[in-house]
Parts: sequence; C-alpha cells; structure tokens
Amino acid sequence: MPSLKELRARIQGVKSQRKITSAMKMVAASKLRRFQLRAEASRPYADAMRRMLSELAAATRHESELPLLMQGGPGRTHLLVMLTSDLGLAGGFNANLARAMRGIVERLEGEGETVRILTVGRKGGDAMTRAYPDQVTMRQPGTAGREVEFARALEMGKQIEEMLVSGEIDRVTVVYNRFINAMTQTPTTLPLVPLPVPENDNRDDMAAQYDFEPNEEEILAHILPRNLQVQIYAALLESAAGEQGARMTAMDNATRNAGSAIDSLTQRYNRSRQANITTELIEIISGAEAV
Repeated sequence: MPSLKELRARIQGVKSQRKITSAMKMVAASKLRRFQLRAEASRPYADAMRRMLSELAAATRHESELPLLMQGGPGRTHLLVMLTSDLGLAGGFNANLARAMRGIVERLEGEGETVRILTVGRKGGDAMTRAYPDQVTMRQPGTAGREVEFARALEMGKQIEEMLVSGEIDRVTVVYNRFINAMTQTPTTLPLVPLPVPENDNRDDMAAQYDFEPNEEEILAHILPRNLQVQIYAALLESAAGEQGARMTAMDNATRNAGSAIDSLTQRYNRSRQANITTELIEIISGAEAV
C-alpha cells in the first residue's frame, strides 16, 4: 500500500497534469472557432466549383482529347494525399484516419492499382512509413496548429500537377478528416483526378449545353489547376478545424479524468491517514495501560 508521502506526490502530479490539459483545452477552443469559420466559409465555393466541373466532365467525357487534370493519366498509379496533424494529444483524430487509409490502400491494390502516398503532417507520415515504407514517396510537415495559407495549397497543387504531367501518377485522391463538430471528425475521401462524374448522370449529349468563351482549351487550362488548389485548400481547412476540435474534446476528457483521479487519490489518502492515526492512538492507549 502506498505511503502517505507517495499519495501526496501522486495527487500533486495529477493536479499539475490537470492544469496542463485544462490550458491545452482552452487554447484549442480559441483556435477552433477561428478555423471552423474559415472551413465553413470555404465549403460553398469549393462545393460549387467541384459540382460545376463534375457536370462539365460528364458533358465532355466522350471526347478523346481532354485535359490531363480532367481525365487523368493512362496508367493505374494512384496518389493518395493524406492530411493529418503534426502534434498528438488529439484523441483518435490521426489513428482513425490511418485506419481508414489502410483500408483504402488495400482496396486499391486489390483492384490492381499501384498506390503512392503523399503525407502532410508528421503523425500521418510516421504511421504510413511504418505500414507502407516503399509507397510513401513524399512527406511534408503540417501546419502545427497555425493558420492555413492558400500558398500551401498552391504549392501542393503545382507539385501534383507536375507529377501528373511527368507520368509519375495517373490519379489523385485526398484523404482527410472532415469537420462535423467538436466531437465528430469523419474520415473522407475526395477524388481530384480524374474529375468524378455524377453517378445518376445519363446525359450523353450534354456538351452542346456548354459554350466556352474565349475557347475551351484556354478556360480549362486556367480553371482546372485552380480547382485542384481550391479543393486541397478546403481539405486543409477541414483537417485543421477537425484537429482543434478533437484536441479540445480530448483535453476536456483528460481534465475530467484527472479530477476523478484526484478525488479517488484524496479519498485513499484520507483513509490511510485516519488508519495511521487510529493505529497510533491504539499504541498510546496500550502503552498507558501497560504502565
């Protein structure tokens, strides 16, 4: 049984941990509001652009000469872009995405595709390097809880486009945690290349409904790279908001658990102290009677 000194030390240690987790919860809560607003503000624009280009892909899918960012490459090399955090203490935020990622890799390989992985965030990079060391072709740092700048998505979009043009990859999918609320972040896949075609779309002669001005090639050459960057940026914002929500929830739970542990340890301390006092009184009384 622990001594009174050991119990006091444990109580003091848990109190110190509770201060840390409480502070981390407040920091995450302050960041969450800002990141949540930016993520929600990006959704209408990203969704509208994705929907418009998906319809355009459906309208032009029978044409032989389509831009690479619209139809993808001729091979079966699939790049998975995984967005996680640099820091831990965020509950299952990274572990859930890593589990979903392993399922996606197994499915794609079962379909005969060659999988390559680009990780953004140290936690995802570590997990994928352990699971698929030969398939992780690039590791990039995450945002480490800082603001997500569009320049980051611009750089990633250019890197992916260069890999497509060089023939290194043929398809691209982003895997990230979509922010639902502070307690829920859902692992989500976002196909970027080739552009997804609506499943219920059977309009084979829709191309006539689209008029391009000044011309089709010039517009698509501008809008397709921009769409790639916008979708990556929206996913980065969703992941950043989800990270702060998961960390706030995890630190709130840790703070509550620390409080319960302090109560339990305090109760054990008081019982041990009372037992020691009772033992000392018995020894004194027994000594007095013996005299």
